[in-house]
Amino acid sequence: MTLAAKPNLAGMSLAQLRDYFHSLGEKPFRAAQVLKWIHQRGVIDIQAMTDISKPLRDRLASEAEIVLPKIVEDYASEDGSYKWIIEVASGSRVEMVYIPERDRGTLCVSSQAGCAVNCRFCSTGHQGFARNLTPAEIIGQLWFAEHHLRQDPNAIRRLDEDCATQQSGRVISNVVMMGMGEPLLNYDSVLIALRLMLRD
Repeated sequence: MTLAAKPNLAGMSLAQLRDYFHSLGEKPFRAAQVLKWIHQRGVIDIQAMTDISKPLRDRLASEAEIVLPKIVEDYASEDGSYKWIIEVASGSRVEMVYIPERDRGTLCVSSQAGCAVNCRFCSTGHQGFARNLTPAEIIGQLWFAEHHLRQDPNAIRRLDEDCATQQSGRVISNVVMMGMGEPLLNYDSVLIALRLMLRD
């Protein structure tokens, strides 16, 4: 008998989180609390979410999870660019790239492991298609990059100098779906991830 996978709170939209908490008999505002802990504060330990009651934290810890993709390789360039290789749940590996410029910081993220389109100019298509990424695996790329770059003194210096990111308080001001994969072939997951990215 196969156990059902726990719901991954990291990849849920606000509406999905509200539905989830409703199914637990909880008030809808819990969804906004959890969303803020994960995506604004960068906290993925349910027990550290201190404005949520201890019984509810215990229940969430046993019935749900917060799982993000794992970074297996990283490369830093002298110009401040970064490239990360990420391992997703299936064992496939995808990449994301951070490109700093004077007026913005852009993160290129992947939406699929491999690609089925096989455009002649693109090396990803020659690798074949493995699978679509989940919303948590897509938003997890931004989650990791933003929090990693906040520990980089050069990225923080650029944040202090750069009015575009300064206003938002983020190191990354733009996200581009141009890593591995064709985003529109993973429309539902990409849409959830984009809506999370656009929420302040």
